[in-house]
Amino acid sequence: MSRSSSSSSLSSTTSSAASSSPPRTPPNLHQNSIDPSSRWLVQKFGGTSVGKFAVNIAKDIVPSYIDSNKVAIVCSARSGSTKALGTTNLLLRAAAEALKRRPKTSSGYVTPANGGGGIFGRTEEGSQSPPLSSPRGGEAYPWGPGAGITPLATPVEPLPAFHATVDLIRQEHFNAARASVQDAGILQELEAEIERDCEWLRSFLYASQVIDEISPRSKDTIVGLGERLACKIMTAVLRDQGIDAEYVSLENIVPDIEDPEAADDGSLDQEFYDRLSQAVGERVKKCGPRVPVVTGFFGPIPGSLLRQVGRGYTDLLSALLSVGLEAAELQIWKEIDGIFTADPRKVPTARLISIISPAEAAELTYYGSEVVHPFTMEQAIRCKIPIRIKNVENPRGGGTVIHPDPEADTAQVEDDVGSVPEPASPLALAMLTARATEAMKQHPRHPTAVTIKEHIVVLNINSNRKSVSHGFLAGIFGTLDRFGVVVDLISTSEVHVSMAIEDGLAKKILERLVRELQKSGTVSVHHDMAILSLVGKHMCNMIGIAGRMFTTLAQGKVNIEMISQGASEINISCVIDGRDAVKALNLIHQSCLQLPEQFSTSKSIAVGPWLF
Repeated sequence: MSRSSSSSSLSSTTSSAASSSPPRTPPNLHQNSIDPSSRWLVQKFGGTSVGKFAVNIAKDIVPSYIDSNKVAIVCSARSGSTKALGTTNLLLRAAAEALKRRPKTSSGYVTPANGGGGIFGRTEEGSQSPPLSSPRGGEAYPWGPGAGITPLATPVEPLPAFHATVDLIRQEHFNAARASVQDAGILQELEAEIERDCEWLRSFLYASQVIDEISPRSKDTIVGLGERLACKIMTAVLRDQGIDAEYVSLENIVPDIEDPEAADDGSLDQEFYDRLSQAVGERVKKCGPRVPVVTGFFGPIPGSLLRQVGRGYTDLLSALLSVGLEAAELQIWKEIDGIFTADPRKVPTARLISIISPAEAAELTYYGSEVVHPFTMEQAIRCKIPIRIKNVENPRGGGTVIHPDPEADTAQVEDDVGSVPEPASPLALAMLTARATEAMKQHPRHPTAVTIKEHIVVLNINSNRKSVSHGFLAGIFGTLDRFGVVVDLISTSEVHVSMAIEDGLAKKILERLVRELQKSGTVSVHHDMAILSLVGKHMCNMIGIAGRMFTTLAQGKVNIEMISQGASEINISCVIDGRDAVKALNLIHQSCLQLPEQFSTSKSIAVGPWLF
């Protein structure tokens, strides 16, 4: 296929760089299915996938779906060679650098060689008089009272620190573009877009430096540039591979809020997200047969996107888009085959889970496994849209489906035999659930998975007032609220509280927290701990499972610091020494998740909430 004319304006959907001529659309580009019966698939690609496998996505993954489905793509900001070089981290660094005070020069302004001390020939040491040269170190300003007059003094002032960071962002994206795009016309247009966006960022940071402030909304806008750059690169790569893609920016898609002040004070309600999903769906449908490449950043919202949603907003946007499009399936592409019975990097015998319930997936996310954020999952599941976790390096694998029916029992199939076909239609899910229900009548339940959450701190508080337990607990929770501490696990008695929290507090903040808690009683702190969680539906009905778990740990000489079973009946958790984390993970997987002998042969179906 000739691609000499396959270049198309990447900026045709943006207001900042609108093209005067309509985008060129060669007739030989591959487009989405135009079959009226074909349904939408939303494919979300994370930062690492976009950063390392953009060509694979455009060459192998997207083409295999668009003949039978309508595909919409959502991209996160590109990752870097290291975590610090990830685009989002660099953007946040640049924002922080814009607020740093620029260093004063040691001698104010340098006077000309023949400056003999005239009243305007020099300034006092450390003077803050405004310079007569431009911020970028160019010529004197051509306006004002001194227009046309050569300045007597030139400021000795280095460029702001964010300059180097913006240059690094630009170079990283230039390198990615040149490594992924072969068509010279597409590459030239893409590089021009990257250059414009980076210069916009530089100007934005200069303005922030002038007013000495970056508001939460401004920080959202700065961070959102990462998704815009990633989607422009992905659009260019898709067109370079012969797919008619269209870049879609959602910066102005957020619907009006009837009561912005109320939204600033608390979380946005479900009605807002329902209206947002409808608006996003309508915008994407306007792309026609083109494959839309949608920014995960969906513009400023009351209370700040980063504060209200967090850095996982691209996952949320993909879920909202799937609702707005009434998609057959939401696919979240990672660098792992799906959800496993344990972390396969730490447990060699871990097995892939074919189907899992939303409650189990949420519990695994809470306690250490990177699955899907529960709020993101809720948006799709409440509309009965299955979520599939797939591997960008193994696109033919079945992955893991998060079943949209929370009441349905899940089934596990070895070697993908009986796995849910794509997309996960209600009929396919119903058939597999029926097989699971029939087989489950003959075999007992097992847990679904075991997970570990490391870098945990345990705080033990013993009351110094034995007779006022209600005041004791109120004082503790009030202190935690003031410090914004999230508790992962808690175990209480009338005069004793044990809490497990993430080891993410600064040392001084933790010391202040402990001093405040000491007003309620004696406090002990244990660092380098880990939370071990055994997860499965209806854990309370699995007779003897808790005893087996704790007996296994005791036989393995793993000491237990605290124990907690959630009221949801989904998991049993305990806190252990971090040094025993991997050993405990393997012991519990061997003891509580080992398959029955009668299901050890290949192509056999094991039924219950444990998964292959």
